[in-house]
Amino acid sequence: MRKLSLLANVILAIAISISGGCASTKTSEGTGEYFDDSWVTTKVKAALFNEPTLKSAEVNVETFKGDVQLSGFVSSEEDVRKAVELTKEVKGVKSVRNDMRVRGR
Repeated sequence: MRKLSLLANVILAIAISISGGCASTKTSEGTGEYFDDSWVTTKVKAALFNEPTLKSAEVNVETFKGDVQLSGFVSSEEDVRKAVELTKEVKGVKSVRNDMRVRGR
């Protein structure tokens, strides 16, 4: 009986240590959050690609815990506004940080 109790405690300790590696912190994402953010990034890139007035290859998209950062160089202030607007409409986006620059400035 004692061996069974010891084995149960060892298995519990292993399970706790493994699941702790999947938890998120302020500076790192958990496994589920990583896949959620990858999905958000993909949806934002698709929204930008499907907008004919934008050159989506010029806009970089990064997502961390639902916060999306847009960067890169675009042709006009209208392109900046449109990219931010489209990004805000994507499900799963909590906030948008605009680091895009208008080319030639």
